[in-house]
Amino acid sequence: MTTGQPLGIQLYSVRDDLAPADLGPTLARLAGLGFTHAEPYDILTDPDRLGTALRDAGLTATTAHASVVRHDVTQVLDAAQALGIGTVVTPYVDPDSIADRAGVEQLAATLNDAAALAAPRGIRIGYHNHDFEFATSVDGIPAYELLTGLLDPAVVLEVDVYWAGVGGADVFDLLPRLGDRVRFLHVVHEREPGNDRPVLGVDTAGRMDEVLALTAGTVELPVVEVVAHHSDVWPLVARNAAHFLAGAHA
Repeated sequence: MTTGQPLGIQLYSVRDDLAPADLGPTLARLAGLGFTHAEPYDILTDPDRLGTALRDAGLTATTAHASVVRHDVTQVLDAAQALGIGTVVTPYVDPDSIADRAGVEQLAATLNDAAALAAPRGIRIGYHNHDFEFATSVDGIPAYELLTGLLDPAVVLEVDVYWAGVGGADVFDLLPRLGDRVRFLHVVHEREPGNDRPVLGVDTAGRMDEVLALTAGTVELPVVEVVAHHSDVWPLVARNAAHFLAGAHA
C-alpha cells in the first residue's frame, strides 16, 4: 500500500534485512507500510540488483548516502546516475577530522569540489549531520556553523533533527537560519526503546509536526531513520510511518 504522500526511509533502519536474498521482500514490505522513497546507504556494491529491487517494490531513490570523502567521487556519481539518484549525501566523517578549522575547511573543499563534478550530471552533493558537528566548537562556534558557512550554495543539507538536538542545537532556530539550503530532513517520531542519550539542545521528541510545518515549501522529502537493533525494528518503523503519513493527511 502506497499513499502517494512522499515519505522516505533510510535503509540503514532495516540493515539487518538487506542481504541479497532479503532485499526485494524488505523493500516491498517498506512500500507496504506507505513509504514511497528509500534512501540507500550502499550504492556501490551492486547497483544493478539495488535498482531492480527498488523498481520492483515501486520505491524511488531520490537520495543516497555515499561518502565523497571515503570513496572515489567518479564511482559514486556513476552509481548514482545509474540508479537515477539526484542527491548524493555524505553521511558521516571522522569527528576528529573536523576538530579544528583546517579540518573543517578541508571537508568543505572536498564537498565543494564534488559538487562541481556532480553538477554537469544533474546530481547534487549533500551533507548529513550527527551530534558531534554541533558539540565540537571551532573558533568559538559549532563546527557545523563553520562548515555551512564555507560550503558552496550548491551543496545541500540533510539535517538530522534528532542528532542536531543531541549535539546541542535548537533546530527551531537552526532550520529557519539555514532556509532553503535544507532540502532533506532525517526525522523520527518515536525513538528506539531504551534510548537514554542526553539531549544537549532542544529535544524534538513529539514535535515532528512542528518541524515539518517549519520547513514546508523548502524540504523536498522527510526521511525516517530509526536505529534500534537490540529488538525487532519493524514495529517501530511501522509506527513511525503511520505517524508521518497520518500527519500528512490531518
